[in-house]
Amino acid sequence: MVQAILGKYEHYIGDITLIPSKGGAYEVIAGDDLIFSKLEIGRHATIDEVMESLAGIIGPVPDPEG
Repeated sequence: MVQAILGKYEHYIGDITLIPSKGGAYEVIAGDDLIFSKLEIGRHATIDEVMESLAGIIGPVPDPEG
């Protein structure tokens, strides 16, 4: 998932932090926005869900291929 995010948004992201945890926690946070929480939903996010949420925050990104 990190590769997909960086592949599209690398020029818009200052850093990505992966924090290992126990107990089934899996959260994706962009800035101060929680965009996905496995603890709240009860399942892992799909790449499409995370990418769609990031697109809503970052906005349109020019296609690098023109």
